[in-house]
Amino acid sequence: MVRPRHQETSVTRLPQGLFAILPAVFAMALTDAIIKNWSAGISLWQIWVLRSALVLPVLFVMARGRVRVARAGWVGLRCLALIGMYLTMYPALPLIDMALAGAAFYTAPLFIAGLSALVLGQRIAGRQWLAILVGFAGLLLIVRPFGLAFTPIVLLPVAAAFCYACAAILTRAHCMEVPPAVMGFWLNVAFLGFGGVAAALLQAGVTLPDVDFPFLLAPWQSMSLADWGTLAVLAVLMIGISVGVATAYKSPQPAVIAALEYCYMIFACFWGFVFFAEVPDVWTVIGTALIAASGCTVLLMPNGRLRHPSRTWASDAPPALAE
Repeated sequence: MVRPRHQETSVTRLPQGLFAILPAVFAMALTDAIIKNWSAGISLWQIWVLRSALVLPVLFVMARGRVRVARAGWVGLRCLALIGMYLTMYPALPLIDMALAGAAFYTAPLFIAGLSALVLGQRIAGRQWLAILVGFAGLLLIVRPFGLAFTPIVLLPVAAAFCYACAAILTRAHCMEVPPAVMGFWLNVAFLGFGGVAAALLQAGVTLPDVDFPFLLAPWQSMSLADWGTLAVLAVLMIGISVGVATAYKSPQPAVIAALEYCYMIFACFWGFVFFAEVPDVWTVIGTALIAASGCTVLLMPNGRLRHPSRTWASDAPPALAE
């Protein structure tokens, strides 16, 4: 029997998605560890400018020069959401453990579920709302807002998760026809633009009073040969993440792909130990487990009836569409 073309494509794309997302998530955690390790000697803006300068020609070739998009406005909004994600995630990395930052960040699927009800008109089942509450209970165990050790810095990855969720819904709802290399190209154009403007302002002496984030406010630094090697590694990782994640979410079952993204928290613990000898405490481990369980429940549980059938629910939208 001849299999219908669309069915054959779906069967083929799911394994491709599985094999694309795991290396991409592994590379995400490694990238975050490298940037955390490097943050004492170089600013985020310098990393953005130099890394994007290396990556853009490669992505242009991968896109075969066809980087014009029909839905430029939606692609632009996606870029802004991801810029916001990095501006809230990366400044936190030098100040808190990777396991803590990763667990707080992976509340993104819970935000996606909530946004799907508000933006996509989805009726969320009672069990899914219960799972969301369990996930945020896990977040409270990690953050411990009323404890003596609480630091507001840990809320930055939560803000990053919200930005990530916005980018995910935009990607699934409006950017599915945009090739991965093209989305990566325009995101790097945004990195280059924002990074260049910020670096120029800092070089001109513009500062923010009462703000203590050296990773954001450090001036442009001279770079050693080892620094250039690190930058080249980041550029390669970024290309792999860009194409890997965008390819993975072309899968016919993005909820399965999204659930596998929770492997990031395992990889973050691994790289946190390798680079910084970080070992999460018992409350962080318990909270992380609750967040992962609730997120997978929200993503994989059959969704309710759509009020707008032509639109896609959160489980069909990636909780993470990376660079």
